[in-house]
Amino acid sequence: MKRYIHKLLVIVSLIPIGITYPAKVISQPLSKSNINEVSLFSNKSFITKAVERTGAAVVTIDTQRYVKKRKFPRNSQLFIDPYFERFFGLDLPNENRPRIEQNQGSGFIFADGLVMTNAHVVNGSDKVIVGLTNGKKLNAQLIGQDSFTDLAVLKIEGKGPWPKAKLGDSAKIKVGDWAIAVGNPFGLENTVTLGIISNLNRNVNQLGIYDKKLELIQTDAAINPGNSGGPLLNSDGEVIGINTLIRSGPGAGLSFAIPINKAKEIAYQLLQNGKVIHPMIGISLIEESISERKNKVVKVGYVVPNSPAEKSGIKIDDILIKIGNKDIETASDVIEQISKNGIKKQVNILLKRKNKFIKLKVIPTDITNLQNN
Repeated sequence: MKRYIHKLLVIVSLIPIGITYPAKVISQPLSKSNINEVSLFSNKSFITKAVERTGAAVVTIDTQRYVKKRKFPRNSQLFIDPYFERFFGLDLPNENRPRIEQNQGSGFIFADGLVMTNAHVVNGSDKVIVGLTNGKKLNAQLIGQDSFTDLAVLKIEGKGPWPKAKLGDSAKIKVGDWAIAVGNPFGLENTVTLGIISNLNRNVNQLGIYDKKLELIQTDAAINPGNSGGPLLNSDGEVIGINTLIRSGPGAGLSFAIPINKAKEIAYQLLQNGKVIHPMIGISLIEESISERKNKVVKVGYVVPNSPAEKSGIKIDDILIKIGNKDIETASDVIEQISKNGIKKQVNILLKRKNKFIKLKVIPTDITNLQNN
């Protein structure tokens, strides 16, 4: 009996504090079968497996931008006398010397040598360097970028084989699903954070951003500076989004990602054409709840001057009822139908104005045409 107690004490002393195991493991003398049962608890978590599946495809992106020196105004006190200009012109304040601005973000390889990241990570860069998980750093060329969806595609200079991230289906994710963010926050490579999908189809207009065309995945997985462009994974290690935006402040810690289905669509256009067409009619949208009904109505909040919307007769406060054959219930419905219609092709719109139904015909144009007006 004493020998039995002695073996029991040995087993108990090996169990880490804070982990509870089945009683049968500590209620029997140590044996080969007991050891096998204990080893089951050392299996990798789903998080580890998910990161191992895609982690090798996550890259760091270092950018450099050459900033020319700023010239002092000719009436500057420093340059009043040509003598000072000649002999002291080289001793300029630091902010007026030619310099290199550096930035860092994240990305992931989705095809042979091709990297997805955020447009704001590489925008205005003169040089882009991609860092692989094996320590190699390679130059990369910008294939194309789209500021309206904040997406860019790079081509790594070099030969593979390349690790590739498995792309998932963002149409299948649901609120409450696991969300794993991978990236390089503050330059700390391959950092992993865990959370859940907090919401879907979050329009950037709700965040006070009006120069983007995005509906985002909201998550509580921590995303920090440097995470931009990195993948948001599901529990199977598939990429379901591209980390792009954080909303910080007192009591806030919200993170947002571009759905991978949208990102694939944009990436394909960038690879094919080097640019993306965004059909627009020139209106901003407001969703308002109706007290007597559970659903919402979508109203026109603003009409761009000289836009297709203004030319067709759409006015502020008009309620959109139907676009094409689609009943409008959310702002997303409007964006989807206009996008599907494309440019230079007429679309029928049914709207309600002061209890009167009105039918209009509008021909969407590319968003760049609206900006040039």
